[in-house]
Amino acid sequence: MAQPPTKAEAETEAEAETPQPTRSTPPRPRRALPRPLRALRPQLLLSWLPLLAGAVLWVYALPRIGFRTMGDYGLLDRFPVAFYATLALLTCGFLAALRRAGTAPWWPASYCVALLVALKAPPAVLYDSVRYPWASKHDAVINQLLLNGELRPNGALSGNMSAYDQWPGFFTLVGGLVRAFGVESAAVFLNWAPIALGLLLMPVLVLLYRTFTEDWRLVWTAVWIFQLANWVGQDYLAPQGFAYLLHLSVIAVVLRHFVLPKSAGRLRDRSFLDPASAAVPPPTGTRQRAVCVALLAPLILAVNAAHQLTPVMLCVSLFALTLTRRYRNYGLLAVAVLIMLAWDLTMGRPLFVETLGTLRDSLGELTQNSRAGYAGELTGPGPELAGRANVLMVLAVAALAGAALLLRRRLLRSALPLLLVSVAPVPLFVVNDYGGEMLFRVYLFGLPGAAFFAAATLVPAVGAARRGPARRRAAALTLHVALPVSLVALLAGFLPSYYGKEKMYYTPPAETALVTRAIDRAPEGALILATTGSFPQALHRYDRVEHWFFAEQELPENERMLADPARYLADRIPPDTDAYVILTRTQDIYAAGEGLLPPGGFGALRSRLSVSPLFRVVEAHSYGIVLEYRQAAEGERP
Repeated sequence: MAQPPTKAEAETEAEAETPQPTRSTPPRPRRALPRPLRALRPQLLLSWLPLLAGAVLWVYALPRIGFRTMGDYGLLDRFPVAFYATLALLTCGFLAALRRAGTAPWWPASYCVALLVALKAPPAVLYDSVRYPWASKHDAVINQLLLNGELRPNGALSGNMSAYDQWPGFFTLVGGLVRAFGVESAAVFLNWAPIALGLLLMPVLVLLYRTFTEDWRLVWTAVWIFQLANWVGQDYLAPQGFAYLLHLSVIAVVLRHFVLPKSAGRLRDRSFLDPASAAVPPPTGTRQRAVCVALLAPLILAVNAAHQLTPVMLCVSLFALTLTRRYRNYGLLAVAVLIMLAWDLTMGRPLFVETLGTLRDSLGELTQNSRAGYAGELTGPGPELAGRANVLMVLAVAALAGAALLLRRRLLRSALPLLLVSVAPVPLFVVNDYGGEMLFRVYLFGLPGAAFFAAATLVPAVGAARRGPARRRAAALTLHVALPVSLVALLAGFLPSYYGKEKMYYTPPAETALVTRAIDRAPEGALILATTGSFPQALHRYDRVEHWFFAEQELPENERMLADPARYLADRIPPDTDAYVILTRTQDIYAAGEGLLPPGGFGALRSRLSVSPLFRVVEAHSYGIVLEYRQAAEGERP
């Protein structure tokens, strides 16, 4: 009988049955991630989390924006806290994304796109009417072009509308888009123009800035500052915004592909350049530059076909570039000047001749030419706040850009062409006031370069931290303190500058319908009177009726008009003319905010015309009134 195994034998058997690891298959220890990959996880989280949270907050805030009940401060006190939190989150996320801009430039790019949408998309999403009432005249031009299928560049159209027929390129393009999209009119997508133009401008700005720097942090900070400083409201659906995009595109191509051989000198020596500077683009031969001129000529022609002032700005900028050895090319400048003169002396001849006639009065009038608008002082809390914010924004951007000219002088040497292009439009103050808009236009054309140099002040060069403890501390202080504070300050300045006068810019649909009905009822050749042209549908049927915006003059003359407005208007209406006065809520807000009329002047004007025997009330509502002029019988004085 077999004996049971002893305890020692049982343990030996169990060990024999347990599989033992062999030397050929050693156990794999758990390896830790490399330090760069471990550090990447929180950085990645900081990159996308604020973007996602900001998008959620923005969508939450959007329906809570009380745009229908705007008060004296426009949308500033109608934005919910969630909207401001969205902007704060996007700013924090952008600052975090800048740390990885060298290896992942798409993150700061995403934040720049998000900022553009967050800042400028609310009116496009919410409004049930066209933002900027005067933008409706561009819709009227497009409608007339599609309806009539012809242009009348030599026709004397009311309200200076002949200029649009003399520079029809933009309207022809948008008319084609209306037909292609199958929509009723351009008003359907008009409020989306700031977002569309902003997205199209972004790659052009990147191309422009990458010509002078290899530091992606500097590039995207400049784009961010450009968006915050672009408060002037010239990016709506208008020839200016379209021509401005083409202008910057031409400048970007010239700066990259028109460098003369043997002109860079020491600017190709890395030891001589700022650590963030990019080397001067490769030189081009005569044949290559000639090909580029041929390719740019259609763009320059499109600029001339779209807008009156932008070709002048382009020629001035190209002339400024000829002052440098790198871009002393006279061929493209000659082509640009010849195209401009050819257009001005043919299609644009009527307005060109008229403008030449006014140069004698405006030449050298620096104070008058640099004044914005028709009247003197903005009135009301919102417009006054917006006016102060405008001035502070200009000063802030100028101060930051000016600091770079002192602190980053080696960067200035390589980016000198961008500086020249930015300051070239400034002397146009001496020439003309451009209907009270020269101040805004000069600022707009100088903004790309100003944003670049402002960013250079706030983003120290990568190599600066290696030049001793003092430089390292200064660079850290600039990047971690000065940059965030400056971006927040610019954001705080943008909001009142862009939305502080929003009460002027939003019009209830009922007011638009009132104006449309009134002008549709007017017989052909009738005269439409209003205080200002800044109200919706002001130039509806502009090719069939005449217009007189009688308060667009100096305040003292308007005060005399208010003493007896009925007689003032009646004495100036041509005999045997059907005349209608349209006074609306938007006109009231605009005339008061821009200082065209004294406080309470619009209400007095409406009440005195309503009771005058010279005018008959046709239609009256809380948002507007339409009056018909009663023509006196022969020999009778009402």
